[in-house]
Amino acid sequence: MAKDYAGTAKNVLKLIGGEENVTHLEHCSTRLRFSVGDLKKVDQEGLKTTSGVMGVIASGNQCQVVIGNDVIEVYDELMKLGSFNSGKDASAQGGKANVGAVVLDLLVGIFQPLVPAIAGAGILKAVLTIFTTFGLMTTDATVYKVFYYVADAALYYLPLMVAVTTATKLNANKLVALALVGATIYPNTMTLLATEGGAYLFGFQLQNITYTSMVFPAILTVAFMALVERFFNKISPKAIRVFFVPLMCFAITFPLSLLILSPIGYNIGELLTAAILALYNTLGWLAVALVAAILPFMISLGMHKALVPYAVSSISSPGFDMLYLPASLAHNISEGGACLAVAVKTKDDDLRSTAISAGISGLFGITEPALYGVTLQHRKVMMSVCASGFIGGLFIGLMKVKAFAAVGPGIASMAMYIDPDNGMNIVYAVIGFVISVVLSFVFTLILYKDKEEDAAVAPVLAADDSAVVSPMNGKLINLEDVNDEVFSTGILGDGMAVIPSTGELFAPVDGTIDTVFDSKHAISMVGKDGAEILLHVGLDTVRLEGKYYEPQVKAGDQVKAGQLLMKFDLKAIKKEGYDVVTPIIVTNSEDSRLTKGTAGVVKTGSVIMGFSAK
Repeated sequence: MAKDYAGTAKNVLKLIGGEENVTHLEHCSTRLRFSVGDLKKVDQEGLKTTSGVMGVIASGNQCQVVIGNDVIEVYDELMKLGSFNSGKDASAQGGKANVGAVVLDLLVGIFQPLVPAIAGAGILKAVLTIFTTFGLMTTDATVYKVFYYVADAALYYLPLMVAVTTATKLNANKLVALALVGATIYPNTMTLLATEGGAYLFGFQLQNITYTSMVFPAILTVAFMALVERFFNKISPKAIRVFFVPLMCFAITFPLSLLILSPIGYNIGELLTAAILALYNTLGWLAVALVAAILPFMISLGMHKALVPYAVSSISSPGFDMLYLPASLAHNISEGGACLAVAVKTKDDDLRSTAISAGISGLFGITEPALYGVTLQHRKVMMSVCASGFIGGLFIGLMKVKAFAAVGPGIASMAMYIDPDNGMNIVYAVIGFVISVVLSFVFTLILYKDKEEDAAVAPVLAADDSAVVSPMNGKLINLEDVNDEVFSTGILGDGMAVIPSTGELFAPVDGTIDTVFDSKHAISMVGKDGAEILLHVGLDTVRLEGKYYEPQVKAGDQVKAGQLLMKFDLKAIKKEGYDVVTPIIVTNSEDSRLTKGTAGVVKTGSVIMGFSAK
């Protein structure tokens, strides 16, 4: 059955604070990434309980909503609901954000869109290496050159892609930004910078730097251009703005870029790479193991995105990464193996379904479904992932495995570890893969146990109380915990609710069926003791218009407690995205005395409430 992506999108937008609170929206492989004007307007708890949402990470002015494998579908529905990338900023909306959060949000917005192109190019190069290694293709063949050139261009022209993503994030003119950054890698510019004896501008010598494949020079150049553009947009007459503003952007920014901005950007990239390599050189193999072990926590907090600029920069120069991406291999595969072990061991059908899907995603390098759907919810699974990630990372670090493409490591992307100069690099990566998946599977199989929840406690009934029994198997919860104000606030009356584990509804008391609703999702009845009871299977399920419901009684029927009233397709209703919690409401509770039991696991026929008329 089709999922309600439109419903999820509508609820997410409402809880994020509405369109007016969104300054920017994009998505990665599993998350919606909102930049918001005011984080206080975001209902984080409401988002966490929204159907289709797996988790929420919020800091500064960024709120990440974890959707999982359906993120593109939900994103597409969101884009139908409003315009979110129109260049609004947090200050304009009264929001406050610390400098660190703003910088991280900026970097994520710039680098995240680059990953698919860089990853695709890196894997294509790796595949070409496989073909040439096994003699299926030669490097002087036209077909090899065609594919190699397109893969190489993605890195060679990386500054141009950075110009576009930076301009998009800063709401600056993309084509002007593209032209400016293009000028830094223009062949004549590179020839000028390489002038024997040095080239001088305004009396200052220009550094001889080749800016192809670099990212930080482009970022600083476009960031400054955006400031120049905003200034002249404010003071320029409208009649000449169309050419005057770009003119001033070119005239002011490009010389400054060659003299100051691009050299600073070059040194930032070099320093960042040097710092990470220094960490690796100081701790060596232990650094890879430690990063692999703590990645579950970094990802859950969104901190791993701070490493993306380093990974992209390293892939362009020196051309490989020995820390983050190798560590990610051990972690990603550990997530996949642990989830598959949970799927084997659990008796919970819903958890098994989630674990299978998340486990497969993890093995293919997408870990959020595993992390939010399984790992973070079960402490011993987390322990298993951290332990196997550490050991797998230990081996990968000891073998000095290098990654040559900025993509999430997994089955489909193992070619990223092919080193033309070291055939054992891919072999060690595969061994690290096997170590991680086997250990995480074994550790989880040993440690994981389904949580045994406490059984519900029946109320102590007075002599004149009549028993109201559970109409289904499942988990008994308090009415105020139902995610619907109509029920939780007692508007319809007092009672309790059950999260069902099977698709059958039974009579809670002896009595008469009053109404079987046309939408079939609810039944009301009157007990012999006068209790007027409403049984409402699921929240907002009236929208299903009777689909998946099969009432077994009709109005006027006399029934006994425990008699089958309805059959319903529990899995199908869940798959449609509906909450299946079933409130048991005593609608005349104001005129009676109601004694309620304690929440917990409950079976059909167990006493959950006591009723007596006043």
